[in-house]
Amino acid sequence: MTNLVLIGFMGVGKGTVARELIKETGKFGVDCDDLIESMENRKIKAIFEANGEDYFRNLEKQTAQWLEKNVKNTIISTGGGFYKVDNLNKIGKVIYLKSSFDGIISRLKAQPNSEKKLAKRPLLKDMKKATELFNQRAPIYEEKADIIIDVENKSLQIVVKELLELVK
Repeated sequence: MTNLVLIGFMGVGKGTVARELIKETGKFGVDCDDLIESMENRKIKAIFEANGEDYFRNLEKQTAQWLEKNVKNTIISTGGGFYKVDNLNKIGKVIYLKSSFDGIISRLKAQPNSEKKLAKRPLLKDMKKATELFNQRAPIYEEKADIIIDVENKSLQIVVKELLELVK
């Protein structure tokens, strides 16, 4: 199996789905934001605050190049803007986890540590801007995806089962 690259809007559950896929398949997994935080030795929020979004997007490009050259047979969860990297389809099979904006916010608010989950996402500070960003990105996610999985109102187990059936 090639790499599975999970894309979608922030908070849709890419990391959660990736962790469950790792359990189900026994494959390795990497999280692009974790890789960037390790490379920079600081949190994403701190990178945005100190250096801005353009600097962060450049770090994503570096990460994407490294993934393409060095990572095989792995589950890869990405940040919400990672779809912009030029070599996305060279990294692996691209899977878009699709949900409405309201579905994503409801999902985040239902988490036990919802305040923390929302606070760590710099682009969710302004809900009006976040909604606009979602509306801009949603059609692009669909365009970039090899597979689209609707995750709204589905259990994690159902999402993973559907995904595994589609990548066989």
